Amino acid sequence: MPSRILPFGRHPSHRPDAKIRSSHSDELTDLDTGEHKRHSAAMDFLHFGSKEKRQSNSGQTTPKNKGSPRIPPAKPAKIEIQMESPPCVFYGGPNSSGALFSGQLKLIVTDSEVRLTSISMHLQANAVTKKPVGKDCPDCINKVTTLKSWNFITEPTTYDHGTHQFPFSYLLPGHLPATTHCSLAKIDYGLEVRAVTALTDVIAHEHPLRVQRAIQPPPEKQSLRIFPPTNLTVNVIHTPVIHPIGSFLVQFRMNGIVERQQTTQTRWRIKKLDWRIDEHSKNVSPACPKHWNKVGGEGKGQQHEEMRNIGSDSIKKGWKTDFDAVGGGQIELEFPASIRPGVNPVCDVESPTGLMVWHLLIVEIIVSEEHVKNSGHGHAVPTGAARVLRTQFKVVVSERGGLGISWDQEQPPMYEDVPHSPPGYMTDYLGELPTPPDQDLEAMGNHQ
Repeated sequence: MPSRILPFGRHPSHRPDAKIRSSHSDELTDLDTGEHKRHSAAMDFLHFGSKEKRQSNSGQTTPKNKGSPRIPPAKPAKIEIQMESPPCVFYGGPNSSGALFSGQLKLIVTDSEVRLTSISMHLQANAVTKKPVGKDCPDCINKVTTLKSWNFITEPTTYDHGTHQFPFSYLLPGHLPATTHCSLAKIDYGLEVRAVTALTDVIAHEHPLRVQRAIQPPPEKQSLRIFPPTNLTVNVIHTPVIHPIGSFLVQFRMNGIVERQQTTQTRWRIKKLDWRIDEHSKNVSPACPKHWNKVGGEGKGQQHEEMRNIGSDSIKKGWKTDFDAVGGGQIELEFPASIRPGVNPVCDVESPTGLMVWHLLIVEIIVSEEHVKNSGHGHAVPTGAARVLRTQFKVVVSERGGLGISWDQEQPPMYEDVPHSPPGYMTDYLGELPTPPDQDLEAMGNHQ
């Protein structure tokens, strides 16, 4: 008879009749074996099912031999940066005088004392490309440039418990690109502080620095567009600098809408005007020395371009049409345009790293042709001809300057600009005072 595997904790001795039946006949033994298998399977189901139920009710599992989380040792000090200057804003284009920023580096000693061998701070510009030549290559993705470095101590120094301050300042050059985050790349600035103790422990701190550019709006720009073979001309007046928040007005005038013949005249009517603001971005992803072979050599990269719509609208009414105006009639329209809220537009930028962002205002006018008699009797008859007049204008998206002014316009006067001091008091004169003539005194007495 083949052996059977019994459930854990059960033994054939629990069934004393098993031996008695097996001694009588083989048939009884086989029947008893089948019955015992069914009974064992049922008991096993109840046994293991109740065990799983108890585990599910508890909701907890016995943790394996995992070590407790390691808590890093506390640092003897910490570092903070407190900025004292206004936000860093470049006023004007790349020829801006820059932005001056200053602040305090605070060393907060939490122990009774700490001995430091060095305290250094670096102002870094970090350019990150989101479509690198090497997909997982950190040298292709990130490029860090150090603009300024400070070394606050030159020899090991002991600092007592408390707060110790180190002032710093720097003039950011105006040709640098502003902080930019777009779909192709991003440019960030930050202060990185590193202090080393006598026990070679490193105390690090990073402080982001946002740099903006504000361009003062110049006078309104007037542009003229001609659409041959027709006589239509479009004159558009708009501001060349717009802002992420707020709207601006566009003045639109179309001339040459009437062409007169002997008995009839041909007219053009506006059916619809569509405008939109497109944001174009272009970036050159540089290759590290390991991936020069992918781009064809040193100093080359891959160029990527993208375009997205950040504002649009369709106008189907609101213009004024005058077919009898001098110069072949005219159509006038003034409409507001703005950047759609929530799109997070990127301000115009041109970086030496290869990142460029610019914007275009595109206007499309759908006009239809019609014929009408010169006598003025009868209705205008559409000819079925239509045209789409498309024109574009470059606009600059910039942050608002507000009431801020550049740092060089708020500095105190120079020494050569200070006027001469006022005359000293009479007590500073070390001689005898001159006596006025008698006639002068008499004249004064008579005058009184």
